[in-house]
Amino acid sequence: MNGTSARLPILTFHALDERSSAISFSPRLFRDGMTRLHERGYRTLRLTQAADILIRGEAFPRHAFAITFDDGYESVYEAAFPVLRDCGMSATVFITVGEKGPRKRGARLPSLEGRPMLTWTQIEEMHQWGIDFGGHTLTHPDLTRLPRGQVQTEVCDGKAVLENILGAPISCFAYPFGRYNREVQRIVRQSFRLACSDKLGFLKRRSDLFALERVDAYYLRTDRLFKLLLTKLFPWYIGLRGIPRQIRRKLL
Repeated sequence: MNGTSARLPILTFHALDERSSAISFSPRLFRDGMTRLHERGYRTLRLTQAADILIRGEAFPRHAFAITFDDGYESVYEAAFPVLRDCGMSATVFITVGEKGPRKRGARLPSLEGRPMLTWTQIEEMHQWGIDFGGHTLTHPDLTRLPRGQVQTEVCDGKAVLENILGAPISCFAYPFGRYNREVQRIVRQSFRLACSDKLGFLKRRSDLFALERVDAYYLRTDRLFKLLLTKLFPWYIGLRGIPRQIRRKLL
């Protein structure tokens, strides 16, 4: 993996299934796409590694990318984990842990979108192999609509639950629905090293460590689109897709 790049894509997925939902991504396309990237010499960086590069003001390794999964659907274990193992790839899974209280190893995360969720046994297995986990609150609310004390509870207690079960520090966070404001960001800064937003784009030198850009897999849902990752057209494509998204956000 020779050379460097000014950009790093963080590919973000939710559920790997064949539903028509906006958060669904084909398991076959995920397997074929990751295998193709691996065979072409692409390698993953952990989010903390990417953060270190940003802090040092350096360029990213050429042909590098990062992977995240939001929410904690069981398909991450069933469909993504085997592919990540086979390709030797890292990823960060942001999970919504549920209300505080005792956790049984075989218990599942609270259901979202009517889909089966990861069990704590599966989470521990993936973590032991080397998959990273990040905070995604207790109950997946829009944090910008909550009073300060409740934001603090959602963010900090969710982190504490995860650290207690995994026995390891949790340094990464993803805002539910990608939504945050200055106060939410301030609270997250007190407990985490970095945070991912839903801004469509690439990590670059001027990226905010607490509003990292990502590339939503929704924009890569066909073989033809996924193959753009291997071309110089990929940044142009993502830039064009981001224009209407930015307009919609300004109008809301």
